[in-house]
Amino acid sequence: MAFQITASLLDACVLSMLAEADTYGYELTQKLRDSLQVSESTLYPVLRRLQGNEFLKTYDKPHMGRNRRYYAITEAGKKQLEEFYGDWHEFRDRLDGFLGRDA
Repeated sequence: MAFQITASLLDACVLSMLAEADTYGYELTQKLRDSLQVSESTLYPVLRRLQGNEFLKTYDKPHMGRNRRYYAITEAGKKQLEEFYGDWHEFRDRLDGFLGRDA
């Protein structure tokens, strides 16, 4: 992909995925890889930042004799996601003026 993925866009993608369901880091990475080139080493700092901003919370669940850390969106995260949605639509609409094509 020729376009850079910014930190804000990655934050928005993670929050959007977690708004659908709680999940663990590896699963998040795999889902993001379907659309973006993201490694686990890129994702975990994003998760820590979102958690530090109180947009995410964590909890552990046992899985095959070990604990797996799950991430869940908070109310503050849901509010931030709504702001991201608004910003995204405005950004997309502006770019469509330059890059949009009618099929």
